[in-house]
Amino acid sequence: MPEHGFGKLNLDAAPSILKAQNQVEWRISDHPVAYPDALAQMEARATAIAEGTAGEQIWLLEHPPIYTAGTSATDADLIEARFPVFRTGRGGQFTYHGPGQRVAYAMLDLRTRKPDVRAYVHDLEQWLIETLAQLGVKGERRAGRVGIWVHRGPSSTSNAREDKIAALGVRIRRWVTLHGVALNVAPDLSHFDGIVPCGIRGHGVTSLADLGIRATMADVDMALKRGFQKIFG
Repeated sequence: MPEHGFGKLNLDAAPSILKAQNQVEWRISDHPVAYPDALAQMEARATAIAEGTAGEQIWLLEHPPIYTAGTSATDADLIEARFPVFRTGRGGQFTYHGPGQRVAYAMLDLRTRKPDVRAYVHDLEQWLIETLAQLGVKGERRAGRVGIWVHRGPSSTSNAREDKIAALGVRIRRWVTLHGVALNVAPDLSHFDGIVPCGIRGHGVTSLADLGIRATMADVDMALKRGFQKIFG
C-alpha cells in the first residue's frame, strides 16, 4: 500500500473521549505520550478497525521531544541527534515532535470513505488549512513541498519568506490510515535545527505563537474538530 510523508502505555490515566456525529471517536491525551507506546496503540487500533472490531479514531496528543524518520529519510538530513530518533513506517523524511505541537493521529477506514490515497492526502492538507483559517492564519500548499506553509511578508529586517507551520505523514494498511498531521502551536522552534525538516532546505519553520497567535491547545483542538467535520464529514 502506498505511503506518503511528513514531513505510555503510561498514558494519562483517563484520556478524555469525544464522539462526533459520524461516530469517529476523538481521544485527547493531556500529558506527553512516549512515541513507542503511541505507535503501538495506533497500530493496534488500526488492526482492529481493519478487522471490524473497532471504530475510527482521531487521537490528539503531544510527544516528548523526538525526531522521527520516515521511509524516505536520508542520514544527511539528521544534522544533530539532540533527541531520540525513531525510524517509523510512515512515508516522508525527518520531522520533529515535541511539547507545544499538536499531533493528530487519524485512524480512518478508507474502505467506507474513499479508497483513494491521493484524495486522502489532499483532504489531510485541507483539514490543516481549514483549521488554521479558524485561528486567523492563511495556510497554503506548495508544489513539490510537503506540508502547509505560511507566507511571511517583508519587514524592515527581513525579506519575504515562507515558513512551514504543519506537517503530515501517512501510512495506509489494509485501507486503514495511520499517523496523520502535526500542527506547530507553541513548540521550541530551535528544536527543529537538529534536522532538515522533511528534507526541505532553504525554508524555515513557524508556529502559531511565532505568528503572534495566542491559541491554547483546547482552542486548536476545537478548530481541528470543526475542520475535520467540514472536510471528512
